[in-house]
Amino acid sequence: MTEHVEISNKVNLIGAVDQGTGSSRFLVFAPDTAEIVTYHQIETKQIYPQAGWVEQDPMEILSSVLTCIDRTVEKLREFEIDPSCIKAIGVTNQRETTIVWNKYTGKPLYNAIIWLDSRTAETVETLSKQRGAKAIKEKCGLPITSYFSAVKLKWLIENIPEVKEAIKHDQCLFGTVDSWIIWNLTGGVNNGIHVTDVTNASRTMLMDIRMLKWNSWLCSFFRIPMSILPNIRSSSEILGYLSCSSLSGVPISGCLGDQSAALLGQLCLKPGTAKNTYGTGCFLLCNTGRVPVWSQHGLLTTIAFKLGPDAPTMYALEGSVAIAGALIQWLRDNLGIVADSSYIETLAASVDGTHGVYFVPAFSGLYAPYWQPSARGTICGLTQYSTRAHLARAALEAVCYQTCEIVDAMKLDSGFPMEQLQVDGGMTSNKMLLQMQADLLGFPVVLPSMPETTALGVAIAAGAAKGIEVWDIASTESSDVTIDIFSPSISQTERDKRYAMWKKAVKRSLYWDEDSLKSNMIRNPILQSLPGGIFLFTSFAILLLAETLK
Repeated sequence: MTEHVEISNKVNLIGAVDQGTGSSRFLVFAPDTAEIVTYHQIETKQIYPQAGWVEQDPMEILSSVLTCIDRTVEKLREFEIDPSCIKAIGVTNQRETTIVWNKYTGKPLYNAIIWLDSRTAETVETLSKQRGAKAIKEKCGLPITSYFSAVKLKWLIENIPEVKEAIKHDQCLFGTVDSWIIWNLTGGVNNGIHVTDVTNASRTMLMDIRMLKWNSWLCSFFRIPMSILPNIRSSSEILGYLSCSSLSGVPISGCLGDQSAALLGQLCLKPGTAKNTYGTGCFLLCNTGRVPVWSQHGLLTTIAFKLGPDAPTMYALEGSVAIAGALIQWLRDNLGIVADSSYIETLAASVDGTHGVYFVPAFSGLYAPYWQPSARGTICGLTQYSTRAHLARAALEAVCYQTCEIVDAMKLDSGFPMEQLQVDGGMTSNKMLLQMQADLLGFPVVLPSMPETTALGVAIAAGAAKGIEVWDIASTESSDVTIDIFSPSISQTERDKRYAMWKKAVKRSLYWDEDSLKSNMIRNPILQSLPGGIFLFTSFAILLLAETLK
């Protein structure tokens, strides 16, 4: 990504906070060209207290955001650009991640529970058997799984005494990462604004997806007091003003969950347009227009965006994959197969195929279209010929196969023919991955020249907001965008053969726990036709494999 683009010192600029699972960034865009002027990025750490638990320190998240803003402002000054050119900022964030804090001290009551955390599996089992469980999806568009915020919040209330005590004394606030950041940026304990937008609220399981309001029945079902919830606003309006950092007084006028931001950044404004983001996880969204579409094939009904209080609500179907880029990090950090994530492409390209090796990265279960929390990571087809290069290639293919499964479901649910797939995210720097994706999908994969579409999307929302109005979405939509196109290069016969083997490997990853097998088979009709396979990777096997493949 270019560090600096030459611009006039008098041009209007828009800033974007992009707080993801692996890093925080602050980027500055020029609305006239939709180009990045400059940016700063800081990696953030994940905490793993137990198997399946994934946390982050909310104070580290906040500190990294503030540092990124200040460092970016310093870079603007170095380039002789007046920071007052920044007319507004937007905030985009990792969704579902759950934070609770004391509204009088501003201190977190517990670590942030990250979206891919699976500690609530038992909570999900209990809730799924509860009276009224079948009505949940009809109201909020989401199935009861460990993925969404409500079950994480319920776990915090029931298991963390500090949270229970703070609620008892009306001291507790809840929010996803956007709420935590905006509350602190607008004053925190000194009248900070406690808000979220419709896209983030739609990922909590607590908002009525039609009315765009917190639903008292849903809150009662999960036993969550409505008093701790933020106010729901549109994705593009002035929410408050910065009262800290080097941009004090600048309005915050955009807020979008990261995948909705990427959908907007890819200019998927019309029904039937879709994008896939390859980050820590993998998220494919298809704009379905002004009416929610209810999936029959394991997808989620969610909010695409609402670009102003009086603007129409746009809905989307979404397929979510838990492990994408995180798989490459696992190969690097846990097995030591590569010293640097960027080397994975070189290593995978050193062999002409996986030679029968298939890797199902169900580290925290499988998300769409299976929604199987008891699935576990499985590597199939190993022989004495297998090397770390074959495993690296199988890991890249695993990301592509998971995307193929979501595309299949998306076609069936949306009724829209998918003739190409627009892509973005950190993993799209890997051109081999994109060629694999085109090969396995059987249609072109389209990569824009400026891949930072998540930050761009929320910058568009912030710049277009009433009272700011320095970004013309219509002119951005009609402008020419430089793209790379990856076209399929394998036959349909080869594609079908490899996809069938992937499906076979997936079946072996499902239901590693026989007790979960019985209860889930009864509860989930989508899975009744899938035979349960058990393939448990013990820690000894992982260590042995690591030594073998070095």
